[in-house]
Amino acid sequence: MTGVFLSPSQPVPTALAQVDREKIYQWINELSSPETRENALLELSKKRESVPDLAPMLWHSFGTIAALLQEIVNIYPSINPPTLTAHQSNRVCNALALLQCVASHPETRSAFLAAHIPLFLYPFLHTVSKTRPFEYLRLTSLGVIGALVKTDEQEVINFLLTTEIIPLCLRIMESGSELSKTVATFILQKILLDDTGLAYICQTYERFSHVAMILGKMVLQLSKEPSARLLKHVVRCYLRLSDNPRAREALRQCLPDQLKDTTFAQVLKDDTTTKRWLAQLVKNLQEGQVTDPRGIPLPPQ
Repeated sequence: MTGVFLSPSQPVPTALAQVDREKIYQWINELSSPETRENALLELSKKRESVPDLAPMLWHSFGTIAALLQEIVNIYPSINPPTLTAHQSNRVCNALALLQCVASHPETRSAFLAAHIPLFLYPFLHTVSKTRPFEYLRLTSLGVIGALVKTDEQEVINFLLTTEIIPLCLRIMESGSELSKTVATFILQKILLDDTGLAYICQTYERFSHVAMILGKMVLQLSKEPSARLLKHVVRCYLRLSDNPRAREALRQCLPDQLKDTTFAQVLKDDTTTKRWLAQLVKNLQEGQVTDPRGIPLPPQ
């Protein structure tokens, strides 16, 4: 007879799922009311990984996206002068986590871009305060953009190139925390890996030199404070730049020595992928160079 009963660890799935769905619907409704919004933001942001269709539910429910944008706009006054508290930061980051969910979902991503919602996050990326609430705010905002580029969709890159995301990422790559730098560099890497993005950055010397200058500063910094994860993204950016003939020519002059010698040998000891990228980068820069009989590269005529 024992086989007839479900053990306590095996509740009836449909009934449990239904209760859960009802709670999700309730929290989504509660986002519309300022009195119940804070708790609803917290609960929904905790559940976003476990509810696969949460993004369409948020996008298509009445007033929800407006409520999330209201949360974002409400803290603009705390940005300048920088008075953002930990409580304010946590609350708006819960709203940003739900927007990241919408940005990641194939059913809602295009509409999310068409509504230009990423632009509401750019004031947060402009901030420079080093306090934890601001650092958390920048990192979570970068996470939304990171979720967009992770999809490798052409429309995402096309949209981002019409905005100021590249200079914003470059500034964070220069002076953010290690985590923020890593996400910002990942976003730049994804833009570069797209043909349109690479062409855009290499279109003018000003754009290319700004990117090359920041990457160079990062290499110098990484030689003092190594981070294998951040170095991986930096090397990938350099390798992709070397696919462009004009950028390749310029990199022959300005690639940091630390990437040519053994500076990072210890950091990359177990990272075969980055070692392979680095070897390919050096090879790309050597190919097609004119040398004199002693093997010394000659300057271009």
